[in-house]
Amino acid sequence: MRALVATTLVVLSLRSGGAAAAPPNPAIDMDGFVAIAKAAAVDRESRRVDEATFARMMQEPGTVVLDARSREAYDARHVAGAVSLSLPDFTAATLAHAIPDLATRVLIYCNNNFAGDPLAFPLKAPAASLNLSTFVALAAYGYRNVVELGPTADIVATSIPLVPPTRRGPGRARSEAISTGAPALSTPR
Repeated sequence: MRALVATTLVVLSLRSGGAAAAPPNPAIDMDGFVAIAKAAAVDRESRRVDEATFARMMQEPGTVVLDARSREAYDARHVAGAVSLSLPDFTAATLAHAIPDLATRVLIYCNNNFAGDPLAFPLKAPAASLNLSTFVALAAYGYRNVVELGPTADIVATSIPLVPPTRRGPGRARSEAISTGAPALSTPR
């Protein structure tokens, strides 16, 4: 009889995953994230552009180029005119500061869009490409006019203007932001 009870308990435990129910957290919504990601995936397919189109769009009034990589990567090399706002620093307030109008056309790029400078643009796993997370996060905050650089461009041959490494040095902007409590948000100098 003890063996039967023990076996039943093991089977029930395996069926329930063997773990207690996760504690609720209304500030984390996996179902909402998945729904936004699925909708963004459909929208994204028509919003990926080539280098020439990206470079032309950069010059058009009212367009914001957003660099969501780390401040260290931004300082190592970035697209000219890009606003630096690292993805972990996205909040309604920081995004509203960088891009006040939800209808603004926002151009995004990531590490996987540029080859030839692995310090500034370290290659990520394709499914972990920052463009994917950035596109979804912007959609979650209500930005619907997001355009993504599609191809990988060589940093020497690209028609997209790049700013070479800054003199600030890696980590300085991030440590300054942490010490003041502000995000490492910047526009080109």
